[in-house]
Amino acid sequence: CSWVGDCRPSMTAMALWAWTLEPTLAAPLAVFGGLTGQIIQAFSVRRGFDWRMLWPFVLGGLCGLPLGLRLLPLLDAQLCKTVLGGLLVVFCPIMAFAHRLPRIADWPCMQGPLLRMANGLAGLAGGAMAALGGFSGVIPTLWCQLLGMDRNQQRQVIQNFNLTMLSVTFASYMATGFVTFRMLPLFAVALPAMLLPSIWGGRLYQRISDVAFRRVVLGLLTLAGLAMLVSSVLHR
Repeated sequence: CSWVGDCRPSMTAMALWAWTLEPTLAAPLAVFGGLTGQIIQAFSVRRGFDWRMLWPFVLGGLCGLPLGLRLLPLLDAQLCKTVLGGLLVVFCPIMAFAHRLPRIADWPCMQGPLLRMANGLAGLAGGAMAALGGFSGVIPTLWCQLLGMDRNQQRQVIQNFNLTMLSVTFASYMATGFVTFRMLPLFAVALPAMLLPSIWGGRLYQRISDVAFRRVVLGLLTLAGLAMLVSSVLHR
């Protein structure tokens, strides 16, 4: 699923792994898988780089990462999945079928510094969620949808944002000891599991329309939310 430019693989993996793995093990695995998919897609489906559009997201994300890293050892995984899954299940279908929602970017009050601040807050949430389990693209993706970005603009922002956040997150995991030698065999399993789906998804991305892209993104977000809710309920 990483071809859409966000982090559905991390969310789906965390929903399954949380049944048997503690968060401090599941999170590095999810981040590694998400980062692998993003690196593959960066080479197979490139959509440019506009620093003026991207920098508020990245700056906010870098500010949010330390918060997520601090919360990770204290994380109540089931509560986190329940809240996030519920939001996705409710909010994404509304967005998918509400075609007449006005674009936030067209609002007179959402221009210039205020828009950059809002983008930074979306990045802040994405950075914190990246550290909690590789969920860096969830909030920024929804925000880009509300802004009314076309799929290429959205992919440009989310792809580069995720590459930055997941790279810094994984480096932070290594520096703080969250990544250990016992995880290396699991990383070796996750690597090939991301390879072929990412390549196939990249080819599909080039063949679909903006409307189909929007529906697929929101549909995957909804399915990921359902998976998180189910795993949270069954885990109790």
